[in-house]
Amino acid sequence: MIQRPRGTRDFGPQEMAERRRVEQAMRDVCLRAGFGEVVTPTFEHSELFTLRSGQAVIDEMYAFRDKGDREMALRPEITASVIRFFVNELSNSPKPLKLYYVGNCFRYENPQSGRFREFFQLGAELIGSKNPETDAEVIALAVNAIRSTGLKDFTVRVGHIGILKSLVQAEIPDKQAVAEVLRMLDKEDFDALGDMFDARTLPRKLFDRITTIAEMRGSVEIMDSLEKSEATDHLREIFRILSLYGIEDCKIDLGIVRGLDYYTGMVFEIDAPALGAEKQIMGGGSYTLSELFGGEPVFSTGFAIGIDRVALALAAEGEKKPHTPLDAYVIPAKDDMRDHAFRIVSSLRAEGVRADVDLMRRNMSKNLKYASSAGAKCAIIVGSKEMADNSVTLRDMRTGDQRVVAVGDLAKVVAGLG
Repeated sequence: MIQRPRGTRDFGPQEMAERRRVEQAMRDVCLRAGFGEVVTPTFEHSELFTLRSGQAVIDEMYAFRDKGDREMALRPEITASVIRFFVNELSNSPKPLKLYYVGNCFRYENPQSGRFREFFQLGAELIGSKNPETDAEVIALAVNAIRSTGLKDFTVRVGHIGILKSLVQAEIPDKQAVAEVLRMLDKEDFDALGDMFDARTLPRKLFDRITTIAEMRGSVEIMDSLEKSEATDHLREIFRILSLYGIEDCKIDLGIVRGLDYYTGMVFEIDAPALGAEKQIMGGGSYTLSELFGGEPVFSTGFAIGIDRVALALAAEGEKKPHTPLDAYVIPAKDDMRDHAFRIVSSLRAEGVRADVDLMRRNMSKNLKYASSAGAKCAIIVGSKEMADNSVTLRDMRTGDQRVVAVGDLAKVVAGLG
């Protein structure tokens, strides 16, 4: 028997109904905020991702040579593809350009809880502005998208890469050493960072200052101990605007660092504590990625939400939404009623009712049992006596109550069952 590949999953109808609910709720938030959906290829030239993330990402990619001997890869993320699309075709569009996407991504890593080799993301990119208003708009979008799913317990952490980056660059002239420091801060590997400072005979006082700032977490007032700068002013303004959006519970976290050069300013993450160690459900920030792909330098702010992790967090909170795949199940009482049953189910579907009909030629008892197991709100029994009056018998599957309903009123009555 052939099994599914390791690190992938199959989703049944009930699970997919919940995933689609979550996805649609977040889509609606994006649309209401003026973001338009884009779709990019599932595979791209490998260079697109190595330019963005460095050569190390090759080990995590599903890479291959196509029949034209070109190096291709299944996308490990979608931001690079969206910016490539912008550089190729959308750079002359009015700014800011507000785009969102939903899709699957692939990474060759060790599967574990919350980590899969195929995973799904919803993300957004706001291209063409670097103002605090832009950053606040994107943070608010991410928060409202996650709120819309029904997830109750999550934390929003916001930082600014410029605070630590400017400090490191001012004290360490070697660009390679600066990049190494930022990578270690990104991984929160302070032991390795201390070893590096010792090996390169860098000032221990600088190490202490860096680690102190990286551990600063709390309200905006926590930055009062820092020297006033463009970065701290930018963060304060973001938080002021977020309060106008009604988002009051964000926290400062100056330990959020990205180890890649194109990240330029605000960075933020959202965690769901219910997930334990793999609690991050979203990551985002400001960057200038278009230049890497041959375009003009353009500021962008974006994020990606892990749909899989949001679904896991919702399940961990125990918030299960009712799943009712069927409004009505149509049962012909006898074989000579089948044609009437097909007309009725077709009419119900045309009026927006989720309806099914007996296709197995079961007897009445088995059909009612099937309607119950399928989660139908009601069974519609098509009998010869009722059809003579252009009526049917409607059975409420939750209460067992039955009543005769005119065929012309059927869709309205079924919709009113709630």
